[in-house]
Amino acid sequence: MTLSRREFLDFLKATCAVAALPNAFTASASAQHAPLAAVPRTSGSSEPVVNDIHSQLNATRVNRIIKPLSSNDMRSTILTAKSEGKAISITGGRHAMGAQQFGTGTVLVDMTGMNRILNLDGERGILEVEAGIEWPQLLDYLIKAQSGREKQWGIIQKQTGADRLSIGGALASNVHGRGLKLKPIIDQVDSFTLMDHTGAILRCSRDENSELFRLVIGGYGLFGIVTSVRLRLWERKKVQRIVEIRDSKDLMASFEQRIAEGYLYGDFQFATDSNHESFLRRGIFSCYRQVDPATPLTVNPTRFNPKDWARLTYYSHKYKRRVFSAYTKRYLSTSAQIYWADSQLSGAYVDNYHEELDRKLGAKVKATEMITEIYVPRSALFNFLEDARVELRKLDANVIYGTIRLIEKDDESFLRWARESFACVIFNLHVTHDTPGLENAARAFRRLIDLGIRYSGSYYLTYHRFATKEQVETCYPHFEEFLRLKLKHDPGEVFQSDWYRHYKKMFGLERV
Repeated sequence: MTLSRREFLDFLKATCAVAALPNAFTASASAQHAPLAAVPRTSGSSEPVVNDIHSQLNATRVNRIIKPLSSNDMRSTILTAKSEGKAISITGGRHAMGAQQFGTGTVLVDMTGMNRILNLDGERGILEVEAGIEWPQLLDYLIKAQSGREKQWGIIQKQTGADRLSIGGALASNVHGRGLKLKPIIDQVDSFTLMDHTGAILRCSRDENSELFRLVIGGYGLFGIVTSVRLRLWERKKVQRIVEIRDSKDLMASFEQRIAEGYLYGDFQFATDSNHESFLRRGIFSCYRQVDPATPLTVNPTRFNPKDWARLTYYSHKYKRRVFSAYTKRYLSTSAQIYWADSQLSGAYVDNYHEELDRKLGAKVKATEMITEIYVPRSALFNFLEDARVELRKLDANVIYGTIRLIEKDDESFLRWARESFACVIFNLHVTHDTPGLENAARAFRRLIDLGIRYSGSYYLTYHRFATKEQVETCYPHFEEFLRLKLKHDPGEVFQSDWYRHYKKMFGLERV
C-alpha cells in the first residue's frame, strides 16, 4: 500500500533542515509568578520549526513557542491565543512521533518550564508535581528528600526507552513500562488539575470531573493543559535482575512462571537479524524479582551508559548478528545484580544519535528509527511473531530493536489501548527520509497492525498516523465518539494538533 498524496505532503516537510531551538529558559521553585517567557524563533525564519526527537519525521512550523512558568502565564497564553484566533498545541519531552504534540500554525506551549515538586504525602505515598517535570528530576527528588528515612516511597512505572519525558506527556498517551502485572499509568494517577479552554482550572479524579479524567489520560492533549499531577507511589523496593536466553515459543510460559514466583518487572528483547533463524524466535529474557529490603545493593553494577548504547546502536545497523551476541554477553553479565526498583526503570538514550550513525554508515539519505507497538492476546503471541517474521522478511523491513512486554487490562481510560490483558510487541524500524522509505514504513506498520487485528489485537496510537480508517475503527471502536467529546469539552477547538486534524479529516468531522 502506498502513501496518499496528502500523507506524502505531510511527511515531505520532515526532510527540511531544522535548526535547534535554544533552551534559553530555566524554571526554579521561586518562579511561580515569573513573567511569561517566549522562546526565540529559529534564525532565518519568521516562525519556528519544531520536530520530535526520535523519528524526526514531524517537522512542523508553529506560530510561536511559549514556555509558561506558572498557571497565570498559561492562562494568559490561552486567552491571548483565543483573541488572535489561534489554536494551541502542547509539548513536553518531544519524544512522541504521531504529531500529537505539534500543530501547524499553532501557539506551541512548552511545558518544561513548569517542573516544580509541589508536595510529597509521606503517609499516603502520593507525590504532586507540575506536569512539565521530567522523570529524572522527579526520581532525584524522591531519593534526596527521603534520604535516611526508614520508610521510603518510589514510583511504580514509567516509560523505559528514554528518561527525559514529562509527566504530562505520560498522561497524554497513558504510558506503560515493563511491569509484569501492571495496568497503564492511569492506574497510578490519583488526580490532576486541568486548565480548560476558558483558562479555568478543574480538578479531575475518579470522583470529580470523572469524564474528563477518563478522556484526558490517553487523550493526547486535546481537552486542555494538565498543570499538575498527583501520582500514587508504592513503598520503595529492591529487586534482583535475572537474565536468561529464551525462545519465543516458550515465552508466555516463562512470563507466567516469573509472575507466579513474585517477579515485578520483565521483558524479552528479541533477535533482529532477519537473515538468521533466531529472528523473532530467540531473545534476552530479563526479569526482576523483589528481594528483602536489607539485601545490599550491588556495588558498581554493570550498566549501559550512553557510550555503550551508541556502540550497540551502531552494531544494530551495521552488524546485526554481532549486536545480538554483544548485547547477550553484556546482559548476562548483569544477572543477579541488586538494584532499587525505581532506578532500574531508567535507561540511556542519546538525543540525535542518528546523525552520527548516518555519518558512520555513509548514508546518502537522512534516516532515523520509527516505532510501532502491537498488542495481541497472550495465547496468540507466538503465532503472531511467526506471522510477523514472514511478513517483515517479505517487506525487507529493517528491524533495529524489538521487545515484548505485558500489560494488564485498562478499564478506566476512554480511548483505551489495553482493551485486554495483552502481550505488547514493540518494533523499532529503520526509516529513510525519502518517499520510498516512508512508503515502506507505512506498508510495514499497516501490515503489522493487520496481523495484530487477525488475532483480535490492537496497536498504540502514539507512534505514527499510518493506520487506515478501518484499522483505527477496529482497534478503537469509540474513536469517533472520542472526537465528538473533544468538541463537547472544547467547542472552540482551542487545543489542536496535526494528529487531531488528521483524524478529524479521516472521520469526516472537519465541518462539525
